[in-house]
Amino acid sequence: MAALTPQRAVRPGARFLDPAVLARIDNLELLARTVVDGFLAGLHRSPYLGFSLDFAEHRQYMPGDDIRRIDWRLFARTDRHYIKLFEAETNANFVVLLDVSRSMDYTSHAVTKLDYARYLTAALCFFSRRQRDRVGLVTFDDAIVDYVPPSMKHMDTVLHVLDGIEAGRAGSLAEPLLQITELTGRKGIVVVVSDFYADTDTVFRSVALLKARGHDVIVFHVLDPAELAFPFQDASGFEDMETGEQIPVIPERLRDEYLRLLRTHTTELEERFAGSRIDYRLLDTSQPLDLALFAYLAARQRLSRTR
Repeated sequence: MAALTPQRAVRPGARFLDPAVLARIDNLELLARTVVDGFLAGLHRSPYLGFSLDFAEHRQYMPGDDIRRIDWRLFARTDRHYIKLFEAETNANFVVLLDVSRSMDYTSHAVTKLDYARYLTAALCFFSRRQRDRVGLVTFDDAIVDYVPPSMKHMDTVLHVLDGIEAGRAGSLAEPLLQITELTGRKGIVVVVSDFYADTDTVFRSVALLKARGHDVIVFHVLDPAELAFPFQDASGFEDMETGEQIPVIPERLRDEYLRLLRTHTTELEERFAGSRIDYRLLDTSQPLDLALFAYLAARQRLSRTR
């Protein structure tokens, strides 16, 4: 990730982004608008406001475009009408791949991993739609569940699908992401949101397929705070969210080893993704969404300049 300081840049709007507060909003479109507007309220106080003013490219004039944006100097040289596009206005296919497997239904507080992922997905799509992108959505567990192809007209459909999803079967990454790779033909921005309940090799190989097809890939690894800190005290039976298997556990004896394995897993993912120029961000579902949105904005800004 780029060396930025998102905490200071967007903290003024963070009160709008608390997942526990968002959980009380019934309408997903209103929720997405609240998140994005709150995020932008913080962004306007940051030094990154000018990112959208950088020239990106020309596009051929189309009926309905504002003639004030025509580049008349270019017209004088080419005898053709082109308009100027800026970084915030460049059109791209933007698709979120959302894990809806059974393990995503876990929570130790007010919001499940799946709900947090839904809020994040809705906000990212809403924000990208404001950037004039064609937004799309794929949900998956051990296979593709829903597919909304990227389009300028599909924001309502995306929100409708997000509003109705429920955690389903045990998950898998290899097969559904292989199928998704075949669906996403045109190069664009692909965001993967999952708890990555699989070994490191499987996760990396599955996501790397998308990069190999030429997509700009951004990964959000969503975990509950209890999964990150393992705060349990009493001996009890733990249930595997994917298989339903009950496992007797004495937390005191396993905590250090669990935390070591978790650190190894996340560190290896971050390093291997970085080696393939895939952006990776670990998210705590008890934390506001500003860091996730800022990580996406920073990644998108950098990608648009290197594309």
